[in-house]
Amino acid sequence: MKYFLIFFFSLTFSIISLGQELKAGDPAPLFVVKDHEGKIFDLNSRKGKWTILYFFPKAGTPGCTQQALAFKEDIGTIQDMGAQVFGISTDTVEDQAKFYKELHLNFTLLADSNSQVTKLYGSKMPFLNYSKRWSYIIDPELNLRYIEKDVEAKEDAKRLLTKLKELKK
Repeated sequence: MKYFLIFFFSLTFSIISLGQELKAGDPAPLFVVKDHEGKIFDLNSRKGKWTILYFFPKAGTPGCTQQALAFKEDIGTIQDMGAQVFGISTDTVEDQAKFYKELHLNFTLLADSNSQVTKLYGSKMPFLNYSKRWSYIIDPELNLRYIEKDVEAKEDAKRLLTKLKELKK
């Protein structure tokens, strides 16, 4: 009984600490992390620019590789639309650097090894230090304009590009 109560209160606290669910129109939660090169990335520096922020579970896994390659393929069109892509996971800077180099990526990967950003955006998997595969479009005023929680790894880049075109009309 004692262990059940500890589990129950831990689970309840975890749910309460997650706070309100983010929705389109909300201000994007601001954060500062390191990128795959170990440089500081501050979301606030994206003010005035369109941003695609996609969360993925684990660098180097099959689905995450497919998703990253899809963004790599469509990066030119996304950039032509005035947006930049940032992939983020709970991997370390070193893991992100290895993933970036192996796939010859052409966009920035962000390291959220302590899961703080993943928690802020509500995409952290319960009990695991992984993110769900969720994507966000953030407008130049740093507001969430689109949230995709039903992400298909291979289709994410194209779906977000289509949505970005709609939002910019």
